[in-house]
Amino acid sequence: MQILSSIGVLVLSYLVGAIPMGYISVKLSTGKDIRNIQSGRTGGTNAMRAAGLWVGIITSFADIAKGVAGVWMAQRLVPGNVWIEILAPVAAVIGHNYSIYSIRKDEDGHIQISGGAGGAPSVGGAIGLWYPIIFILVPVGVLILFGIGYASVATMSLPLIAALIFAYRTTMGIGSSSWYHVLYCIIVELLILWSLRPNIKRLINGTERLVGWRARRANDRNTPDQDSS
Repeated sequence: MQILSSIGVLVLSYLVGAIPMGYISVKLSTGKDIRNIQSGRTGGTNAMRAAGLWVGIITSFADIAKGVAGVWMAQRLVPGNVWIEILAPVAAVIGHNYSIYSIRKDEDGHIQISGGAGGAPSVGGAIGLWYPIIFILVPVGVLILFGIGYASVATMSLPLIAALIFAYRTTMGIGSSSWYHVLYCIIVELLILWSLRPNIKRLINGTERLVGWRARRANDRNTPDQDSS
């Protein structure tokens, strides 16, 4: 019975994580298919590009809730199982990145499965494991996103920051944090790095997309002065 409950939690966490909140929010607000816009991902950053800041924010918090939900289901349906407690939000991240609801065929008839990069639900998993971390990760994520200007850097940074926080708390014997929580952060970081392989290449080449005020500054520099034409 315990095994069936554990499998059920993981499957349900995947299905919840797979809900394409960016696709839904952009479709409702603009009628567009986010999968055909810029990166094609269904996360908050691409939702912001497709439909504006508030749609991006709503999408991001909805995606964070997926990770929280994974931990919440594990704690209540299989209480005391630390492995399921960390694997449930991992399943939510996998669902977010590879959504069963977003399977479609491309123009050549090949099967495609789309999703996000995993940043928001991975943060949600960390929040589920220790909720006060939200007051660190969310503002730090915003600072990295709009300060540095690269969504991919913010996405890759947050699980590492969470891992350091959990490692410190575990070493100091503070609260309920454990090395399992650090392991969770490492697993989701690897999933994010795999998903962001194209972005990492663009970062190395200096061609990665900018967001926020840095993107606007770049556009202003690249826009010819109409008075001089």
